Amino acid sequence: MDASIASASRAAVVTPSDTAIVGARALYIGTTGDVAIAPRRDMDPVIFRSVPAGTILPVHAAIVALTGTTASNIVALF
Repeated sequence: MDASIASASRAAVVTPSDTAIVGARALYIGTTGDVAIAPRRDMDPVIFRSVPAGTILPVHAAIVALTGTTASNIVALF
């Protein structure tokens, strides 16, 4: 199966940071709030507003920024 569409095989808790590289292919959002994601290190974060608890965001997240993120209990899926 093409790795770009395969299910995640690893997961890790995310601590939002404006500089730490996450490199996830999707994010699980445990607690409702905003999530600021930079799809690449050289891009400014985009804020996903009011993401409901239990949502899986199917977006590549190089960085989950502290600035702009109010959601918590975020898990990176690789």
